Amino acid sequence: MKKASSIFFLLLLASATLYSCGKDKSGNAYFSVKMTDAPGDYDSVNVEVVGTEIHYSNGGGWTSLPTATGIYNLLDLQNDVTAVLVDPNVIPAGDIQQMRLILGAQNTVVVDSVSYPLELSSQDKTGLKINVNTNVNPGDSVEILIDFDADHSIVEQGNSTYRLKPVVKLEDVTFF
Repeated sequence: MKKASSIFFLLLLASATLYSCGKDKSGNAYFSVKMTDAPGDYDSVNVEVVGTEIHYSNGGGWTSLPTATGIYNLLDLQNDVTAVLVDPNVIPAGDIQQMRLILGAQNTVVVDSVSYPLELSSQDKTGLKINVNTNVNPGDSVEILIDFDADHSIVEQGNSTYRLKPVVKLEDVTFF
């Protein structure tokens, strides 16, 4: 009986040691962002992504994330095709309230093989806010998937001018 208790104690101690070694005690987590789109009635819808930020519920302001900046044709991001905007990146663990996608000025729509600039309203230049409301614990790996709906984001204004009024929603939050 004493030998069985000793073996049980050693197994318990070994399990606890292995568990504690696997946890990230630094208070950091890993965060990535991907973008997708639904079909639209255009030849292409090109948006310039210049930044991605997150905001914690404790107030501390916006935290910039290293973003794969560039011009993305949203219509290429269909049928489970995604663009990685933020590779897995170390962030402080905590309650993430919102994410902000910041667009540049190089946005175009192509209709019947003709390219038109997409005017961006001033409030959209400060970033497209997306509610995330997710608690990220130390050691978590989180992937955010956002859907930038190209078809509902383009407004034809007449005289061959178009405006980008982005319709973006949180599609999925996956923990690994």
